[in-house]
Amino acid sequence: MDLFDAIHTRRTTKEFRPDPVPRAQLERILEAARWAPNHRLTEPWRFRVVGPEALERLKAAAGGGAQKLLRAPTLVVASYVPSPLPPHAREDEHATAAAIYAPLLAATAEGVASYWRTINTFETPEGAAAVDLPAGERVLGLLHFGFAVGDLPPTPARRAVAEFVTFLP
Repeated sequence: MDLFDAIHTRRTTKEFRPDPVPRAQLERILEAARWAPNHRLTEPWRFRVVGPEALERLKAAAGGGAQKLLRAPTLVVASYVPSPLPPHAREDEHATAAAIYAPLLAATAEGVASYWRTINTFETPEGAAAVDLPAGERVLGLLHFGFAVGDLPPTPARRAVAEFVTFLP
């Protein structure tokens, strides 16, 4: 799949078949994160693939929100280790966002559906412990991967480039 096709056809999917993404395919998808731009090649991002035991701990920590954890058969926690220097910490967060988007595009190219959501469960001691999150590491999202039920939604209308790009003299 062409890069622009992946960008244009990537969709948030919330209905997945029960079969997990095969490990080799998931590794190939997550490998795309390695190439995200980042300050001084610090590669601050971390990805944790949630196994069955971690999922049980995470469900217990999520309480009433646990049902949303069951949408996709393959869950990945995306986090980063921020620099102790405030401007670099912000760059680390932004680099991790780019490192998340790359696998979402790779998943689309691989025929794998995805969903990136934020979840505040990791802000609790129980949520952090559920996925062995070290102190100081910050979660930027929970990535859901799997194979979509049915067709993906059509491409929504988007603003024209002229509406958000300004060429300065």
